[in-house]
Amino acid sequence: MTTLTRFTPAHDILTIRDLMERMFDETLAPVNDSANVEGRLTVDAYTTQNEIVVQAALPGVKPEEVEITVENDTLKISAELPKRLEDVDYAFVERPHGRFSRTLMLNVPVEADKGEAHFDNGLLTLTLPKAESVKPKMIKVKAK
Repeated sequence: MTTLTRFTPAHDILTIRDLMERMFDETLAPVNDSANVEGRLTVDAYTTQNEIVVQAALPGVKPEEVEITVENDTLKISAELPKRLEDVDYAFVERPHGRFSRTLMLNVPVEADKGEAHFDNGLLTLTLPKAESVKPKMIKVKAK
């Protein structure tokens, strides 16, 4: 049985762009661990009718160590993932560490002062309410 998948060029282009950016970020990053390089924080983001929600996994980070700023239409999240132990001989080194951040351009105005950030088991969930001016409005039809 053959399954048909709907082609969505915009989704595929965004995915390809993100992969290319990640490839260049990883290729151009210095190999030296002691270099002061800020990594790219991976996030999930979605919108609802009333808000924008952004999630980021920050294992080992304390909530008070996460920095979140919203300025105009730009959101920035940054934190420092715990450093590796120095007195051990690692067999594998796969977990990220050091300073990480992510800057996102918001495509709709938000009410940053009403935003909420929650931390649960290392998962940051940031909820930014959309500005009233961009929320959908219902217009009731009146009979004459």
